[in-house]
Amino acid sequence: MSKAMVAGVGMVKFVKPGKNEQYDVMGAKAARTALDDAGISYDAVQQAYVGYVYGDTCSGQTALYGVGQTQIPVVNVNNACASGSTALFLARQAITSGAIDVALVLGFEQMSPGALELPSQDRTPITVRIDKAMDEIRGFDDKVPTGLQYFGGAGAEYLETYNVGAELFGRVSVKARSHAVRNPYALFSEPLTLEQVMQSPHIFGPLTRLMCCPPTCGAAAVVLVSERYAREHGIKAEVELAGMSLVTDGPASFESGSMINLVGAGMTRRASAHAYAQAGIDVADIDVVELHDCFAPNEVISYEALGLCPEGGAEKFVLDGDNTFGGRVVTNPSGGLLSKGHPLGATGLAQITELTWHLRGQAGDRQVPDARVGVQHNVGLGGACVVSVLKR
Repeated sequence: MSKAMVAGVGMVKFVKPGKNEQYDVMGAKAARTALDDAGISYDAVQQAYVGYVYGDTCSGQTALYGVGQTQIPVVNVNNACASGSTALFLARQAITSGAIDVALVLGFEQMSPGALELPSQDRTPITVRIDKAMDEIRGFDDKVPTGLQYFGGAGAEYLETYNVGAELFGRVSVKARSHAVRNPYALFSEPLTLEQVMQSPHIFGPLTRLMCCPPTCGAAAVVLVSERYAREHGIKAEVELAGMSLVTDGPASFESGSMINLVGAGMTRRASAHAYAQAGIDVADIDVVELHDCFAPNEVISYEALGLCPEGGAEKFVLDGDNTFGGRVVTNPSGGLLSKGHPLGATGLAQITELTWHLRGQAGDRQVPDARVGVQHNVGLGGACVVSVLKR
């Protein structure tokens, strides 16, 4: 088994729908940036994996043909919000198995304004089991976008279970913006107060608008190489993708009677345990985390599912400042999805890019001091969950 090393990363700044370049232009830019960062030409890439959700077949080729036409395999991957991370999972397998030495992973999304909608209306929806379970647990409102019901319902369940107030979620949004102030790649970088978050328009359940990530368009890319290739070609690849797990739903997602499990907490627990063991780390070793905060309640739920704090311990974790600079583990130093936005196929690879910058010491004003171990967490309902461990 070969080690998979992160040789290069790159992303374009995410923008609101309607202000973006076309997906193929954004994708080619991100791919070139990652290749330049690695000091590797596209001719050296042996396989490419491309993640996206809203796109036509062979969109990956359309984007990468703008970089080169070298006749390599290009694999298109659609795994909901975890599409980019799933593409990375496949590339890492190819590297660690010894099948190839150089892989390019690209993720992009060209989105429309407003809440997410399923692209096909004439067939069984991918959320058929989630919707049925949610209807049984909390009811189903066909007038409210389902994403808001999933995460608003999970947030309401958390507050009821642990007898805490919705200000917990508000504080997560405030923390996200305080980090985004330092990130030139953040879409929203103006600081927020708790009062602003709590008084922003009510959306669903405990959710206010400023607890929800915006739809955005963007692209990100990662170049992986084998340890041997890096050594033989003088590539300074300091970051190892040391552990990685991709899991899907088990029966408990739909049968436990829990909205928290329904939105991926169970998947996160399994994936994180596997990834940590694979990388040979303990939770106490983690310095920095980029987790899937599509809605503020999901950040709280993910703290516990990733083992960053005990079950029911998120309020203390947040109030003690253990989720930010000066605390135990810095979560989402980028500002997260709440501040950057969530272009589905690009999100996971943008998280990997951010973590790589921190482990290299290249994160500028938001640098996590002496970061050596980073964890990435990316969830797609339908379902898929990826947890990755990066080590310097």
